[in-house]
Amino acid sequence: MYTRIKAIRSALKMNQAEFAQHLGLGQSTLAMIEVGKRTFSDKHIKIICATFNVNEEWLRTGKGEIFNSSLYENELIEIFDNLNPETQQYLLVMAKELLNTQQKLLSKK
Repeated sequence: MYTRIKAIRSALKMNQAEFAQHLGLGQSTLAMIEVGKRTFSDKHIKIICATFNVNEEWLRTGKGEIFNSSLYENELIEIFDNLNPETQQYLLVMAKELLNTQQKLLSKK
């Protein structure tokens, strides 16, 4: 499981200190977990899954996808599929603008 912990952190583009802070751990403790020198509690597994939308089965066993689908993903796909091509293109442009705005706001922090 320890390699999957590191895979999650890498996928989230977080360093050990940032990831450890979300779990209430020190960076050195997380480092020991990632190399298999320390065990990981069920409490921390639950925190990771809830905080980062991680698939608990994947975390425990490696089976399935690393992340659960977004709560809105299926709804968004259904809406998109029912739009005409011109409206789909407009929605994509707007979504890209929202993403750019979000990234700018996050980079200012």
